[in-house]
Amino acid sequence: MAAVPFFRRNIVILRTKFLIALTLFFAIGLLTAYACTSKPTVISANTPSTQATPSPATPAKLSAEDLRKLRWIEGTWRGAGVTQPAFFERYRWENDTTLAVDSFENEKLEKVTDTTRFELKDGEFGGGSEGARYVATALADNAITFAPVVKARNWFVWKRESKDSWTAIIKPLAKPDKPAKDIVYHMERLPDAP
Repeated sequence: MAAVPFFRRNIVILRTKFLIALTLFFAIGLLTAYACTSKPTVISANTPSTQATPSPATPAKLSAEDLRKLRWIEGTWRGAGVTQPAFFERYRWENDTTLAVDSFENEKLEKVTDTTRFELKDGEFGGGSEGARYVATALADNAITFAPVVKARNWFVWKRESKDSWTAIIKPLAKPDKPAKDIVYHMERLPDAP
């Protein structure tokens, strides 16, 4: 009979240890799940990156002086991607704080099909078209990053490669059932029309 109370006492001890272990297991699981769903890496306002996962838009506070870093983009460009046919755009500064992007029907550059303006207002440089709006979140000497604000489904980065080429990297927002994959367009300078 002495073995029965000892056995029951061991079961109580084992049950207590099991409940503690189970509680710790769930607590660690919850912490791991929380850590995996935390906010993605923020893109620094000083160093635009094509590697960082975009986070919710925090507009960079910019001035007309800051926008001078973006003067390299001015010109007429031929763009193309892996599955995108060639397209033609002209980037021109209307003044110190407004960048206009003209899209052309073809390489003849005779007919503008759309003009998108990016303007500096209250320290924020942004723009868009067709109801979509973007705002700059980072600006460096060789790149600018834009984040979606309204009715937009992607981030994008304009990154200078050389005097006569740059890359547009489109970063679609991920969907729960489909991970996002970057779309890259290579832009080559065309001679400016007379």
